[in-house]
Amino acid sequence: MRKVIEGSLAVAEAVKQCRAQVIAAYPITPQTHIVQDLSEMVANGELNAEYVRVESEHSAASACLGASAVGARAYTASSSQGILLMTEVLFNIAGMRLPVVLTCANRAISAPINIWNDQQDSYSVRDAGWIQLHAEDNQEAMDLHYLAYKIAEDRRVELPVMVCMDGFVLTHSYEPVDIPEQELVDRFLPPYNPSRKLDPKDPKTMGTYAEEGYTETRYAIQQAMQRAKGVIEETAGDFEQLFGRRSGGLLQGYRMEDAEMAFIATGSINGLLKTVVDEMRGKGEKVGAVKLVSYRPFPTEALMEALVGVKKVAVFEKAVSLGGVGILAADLRSGLHRMKDAPEISSFIVGLGGKDVTPDTIRKAVEMVRAGYVEGHYMELDEEFLKDSAAAA
Repeated sequence: MRKVIEGSLAVAEAVKQCRAQVIAAYPITPQTHIVQDLSEMVANGELNAEYVRVESEHSAASACLGASAVGARAYTASSSQGILLMTEVLFNIAGMRLPVVLTCANRAISAPINIWNDQQDSYSVRDAGWIQLHAEDNQEAMDLHYLAYKIAEDRRVELPVMVCMDGFVLTHSYEPVDIPEQELVDRFLPPYNPSRKLDPKDPKTMGTYAEEGYTETRYAIQQAMQRAKGVIEETAGDFEQLFGRRSGGLLQGYRMEDAEMAFIATGSINGLLKTVVDEMRGKGEKVGAVKLVSYRPFPTEALMEALVGVKKVAVFEKAVSLGGVGILAADLRSGLHRMKDAPEISSFIVGLGGKDVTPDTIRKAVEMVRAGYVEGHYMELDEEFLKDSAAAA
């Protein structure tokens, strides 16, 4: 069934169809509509789930941890400061190998307070042990939730998954989406059957104190992340075969067949990048784009394959490592150092706090890349504001 609905409702519909059994909810803009829609579904009897209204995001993650530990399919959503408040528990969930799914409605982190979109929140917890999948549009945001539970609960993986969608840009926008029949979803995603769970009849301990064995748990998570690369691709193929459309996977290339310059980014900016690629292709320029769907695990091998023949890469990042370099660009350089004839990688910081990113922004970046290597360049800075700030300091 094809409907024009808000991105948040599309996600809620997907979570309902995944038959989540425990939903922990705490409001924070711009994710609130997701859990609000789910609360109505539970109240109206459309979804048979325990809906837990908690007192903080830390509690929301904790409720999901407990629910998953006893064998329930658990879900929550958050943004920005809420993701940071959850951080302690996010590490615990991954360390206990619990397949929780969380939607991160990407939003800037204060101070100063800003409710608009960038990706600093999810990037800031990239080392927690969660798989991170990024959506370009609302159809992909919806589909990634079906994929997320399937990947998370796979016995070869058993790790939590964070589905990232750009706040307001996607969560509050209305787009046509294809909502699958429940029967198809049930065929794709069977009931959760955990390999281990807490049960008074069969006592176990999870997350216990460890000295010997701590390193081994981190190693095991790293190995699961490596296995997840294959599972992510396999699951995307299964999804395409059953639902008739391609979503997810590690990455998706666009007009990369003979590209000499490539754009790389995560999230909704990829739609804009494709527009500029089409424009430049119309002028005979050999340019393409690579949309990174999986940020963790980082798909090094797939990127090496996608970038064969590419001479220059422009990375567009909606996050920044203050005092360091571009986060995504650093991962890319680290991953591609073994690649023969690796491309020159330039990085651009764009869209922080919802600052507008236009085709002109991308065109300016292209001219800078043509002129030579660029590192962590902030696009579209307000020079007058900078002068006033310097004077005030």
